[in-house]
Amino acid sequence: MDSFEWNKIIGAVLGTAIFIFVVRVVAEGIYEPEKPAKPGYIVEGVVENTGGGAAAPVEEAMPDWGTVLAKADVAAGKATSAKCEACHDLSNAKTTKIGPPLFGVVDRPRASIAGFSYSGAMKAKGGNWTYDELFKFLKSPGAYIPGTKMSFAGISKADDRINLIAFLRSNADAPAAIPAPKPAAAAAPTPAESAPKAGATPATPSTPAGSPVPVPTTSDTAKTATPAQVGNKK
Repeated sequence: MDSFEWNKIIGAVLGTAIFIFVVRVVAEGIYEPEKPAKPGYIVEGVVENTGGGAAAPVEEAMPDWGTVLAKADVAAGKATSAKCEACHDLSNAKTTKIGPPLFGVVDRPRASIAGFSYSGAMKAKGGNWTYDELFKFLKSPGAYIPGTKMSFAGISKADDRINLIAFLRSNADAPAAIPAPKPAAAAAPTPAESAPKAGATPATPSTPAGSPVPVPTTSDTAKTATPAQVGNKK
């Protein structure tokens, strides 16, 4: 094969490579997707980072369980528990699945199901699954106990968590006790209420019962003599 044939082959290969490169550049310019400025799908339980610096998380106020459990929607809580059933058994069979069984979980010691491989973080947390602990954990498991194996994003709405906890409480052989409602805090007087009213006479201290009433002496009378009495003495 002479050099002319080789030149044709090399030219064809180079031409093909150049053609493919040009087609690729043009296609990328035409079909390049536009990225949205903000994601349109928000994952529940994941906090968006706005780039304004790490703000300190605001601690959520704990519900008054003696009040909220009495009016919680247990049926709605049972519907929410469907999110748990992918990894947990809710029946009294207490079968271990990807996660430990949740039957009778309220007030149960943490990391106490025999044979289940808990994370070191869960074991180190200790304590019981009280109403407050479940309320905080279910909001964002990974944020409340960093290192937990539970990959569930969490339930952001407080009412949904209260209803779920009310159902989990009922889902037991002996439901956990409901604490007494917290006493109502006495309202402090406002500055307007504590300020003395216009024209009001200041209160004078009263004499205790049984105390002798002071009687003015002669010297006291002399000290308080009238101008007329002073003139007579002159």
